[in-house]
Amino acid sequence: MGGSVGAIGSSGRRADWRALPTDHALISGILQAFGGSVHDRMDDMLDSARGEHVLNDCYNNNIRNLAIIAHVDHGKTTLVDALLKQGQVFQAHQQVGELIMDTNPLERERGITILAKNASVSYRGVKINIIDTPGHADFSGEVERVMNMADGCLLLVDAVDGPMPQTTYVLRQALQQNVAPMVVINKIDRPEARAEEVLGLVQDLFLELATDADQLDFPPGTDMQPLFDAMLDSVTPPTGDPDAPVQMLVAALDYDNYLGQVAVGRVTNGTLRLRENVTLVTRDGEETTHSLERIFVFHGMERVEVSEAHAGDIVAVTGPEGVAIGDTLASAEDPQALPTIDIQEPTVRMTFGVSTSPFVGREGGRCTSRNLYERLIRELRTNVSLRVETTTSPDIFVVAGRGELHLSILVETMRREQFEFQVSRPVPVTKTVDGKTHEPYEILTINTREEYVGVLTEYLAAHLGQLLDMRYGENGYVHLEYKIPTRGLIGFNAFFLRTARGDGVKNSSFTSYELMDGDIKNLRGGALVASEGGAAVTYGLINAQRRGDTFIDPGTPVYEGMVVGSRRQDGDIEINVCKEKKLTNMRSSTADVAQRLNATIRMSLEEALEFISDDELVEVTPQNLRLRKMELSSHDRKRQRRDGARARG
Repeated sequence: MGGSVGAIGSSGRRADWRALPTDHALISGILQAFGGSVHDRMDDMLDSARGEHVLNDCYNNNIRNLAIIAHVDHGKTTLVDALLKQGQVFQAHQQVGELIMDTNPLERERGITILAKNASVSYRGVKINIIDTPGHADFSGEVERVMNMADGCLLLVDAVDGPMPQTTYVLRQALQQNVAPMVVINKIDRPEARAEEVLGLVQDLFLELATDADQLDFPPGTDMQPLFDAMLDSVTPPTGDPDAPVQMLVAALDYDNYLGQVAVGRVTNGTLRLRENVTLVTRDGEETTHSLERIFVFHGMERVEVSEAHAGDIVAVTGPEGVAIGDTLASAEDPQALPTIDIQEPTVRMTFGVSTSPFVGREGGRCTSRNLYERLIRELRTNVSLRVETTTSPDIFVVAGRGELHLSILVETMRREQFEFQVSRPVPVTKTVDGKTHEPYEILTINTREEYVGVLTEYLAAHLGQLLDMRYGENGYVHLEYKIPTRGLIGFNAFFLRTARGDGVKNSSFTSYELMDGDIKNLRGGALVASEGGAAVTYGLINAQRRGDTFIDPGTPVYEGMVVGSRRQDGDIEINVCKEKKLTNMRSSTADVAQRLNATIRMSLEEALEFISDDELVEVTPQNLRLRKMELSSHDRKRQRRDGARARG
């Protein structure tokens, strides 16, 4: 979490925190909020939470289903680590480390949660199913698909950042699905923490989303016990009738090499029994009958096989084939489908194509059109925010997602699976409304030092950004808020990192589709393009660096049409980086001056996608990322430019 948990509050239900001790290194205070004084109304609230009028509709009082939601980097995964450790999920001799739930290598490398995950802990005889969700806006589809499994949620808010765009989004999702939120103010031990101000902003956020909110206060607390108590007292047990016909909405999919496809979801009604026949009802209303071969529930980090699962529990089942997220597993005698999961549409798309590089097949084993298409279709089974479309070419597919990061994670995953392919620059997904083109807009928030504001403002103005808010804070930091089209943000990440030198934070989230208007200025400049194939040499690269910056080292294999560098001026330059210095038997009158190469520019996948222009591609292999022109031949590129000029008149 990067700091202490500062406050916990619940919406609509309350518990008494006065008798609880405190460990300031983990939890500095407990927030009892959104509904009046604890001291005056404690008994009434506890009776309300535990009384018969609540339990009449709750058939499984020993279960709580809880989602952890927040903006990116506000401490969700670290909070889950603490809950699992204090919930005694692990044995005393086990070395579990940190980021326990982030098992994907990409999640650990990037420090973000990409996929929603399930675990459970037991406290006071009650099983608490925990759903850890991503915080980045590009993976908000994961939040949408799992929210239906939860009865309550912990909303984490950073004591420095306060409510951010994704905070608003995940809270709106929770309230729309009647998931009771508890507010946790995190990282209050940071020197720049502003807990009281953030609490006011949280109240404003609840009021904005049509939820009642009252004054917040801070009784003291200690370890994770207050949080566990809040889960039991503030989150209602799951509703559902174990004697009704069985219903389960599939919210996640997994695959096991031995068991096959695994469907994960919450049992809404009825009881799932081993070897029992169930009806799979798809989104389109098609029905097929299957037998349940295995039923698993979550205990700690493990799946434990059981013979039956009751209404309210989160389970994983095998047996049904061809299951998709949003399908319903229902009673074979009375199949009734549940409402499907509503997922927002993608906002960014790019092409995935079969590699046409001269080096194809050298570094990866999966490079055919069939390999590529099957892998993309398989991704659709679990990645609910993704869309894949075919094109007029059998070797090119259009893939759309929630943002650049969403798509780049897919590219990096496939790269590690030994795929070779090529991708285009991301572009926004547009819509036609009343004959006019509309494009997605996003709200961009920036917190950085005052000295960088001028450069950032100039860049964003050139990319059609509209300044909505500007606030000067303490210690020389400025908060900026912009409304900007998604196409204006493509390439901004690398620019922001270079400009702010790591001393700043930016976040963006989709807000609406609006009329496309205005052109974005090209600030990139031209490219240095290899005119011949071979191995790059020092002499050739020195000549190239007289014209710009280079991306490759001596000895790197290149081919015609490969982008080997960039230049500040507009227009591409063809250059032979394989050209060696001619040797003669003539001695120079003066000694040759020693020449050294400048440092090579190394690009990450995201930087490469942001750098390329509309006529360029990124060649992706397990070992390398290469930038190239769509048309490798210089003659073909000249003809293409000539034809384009004629078409424009």
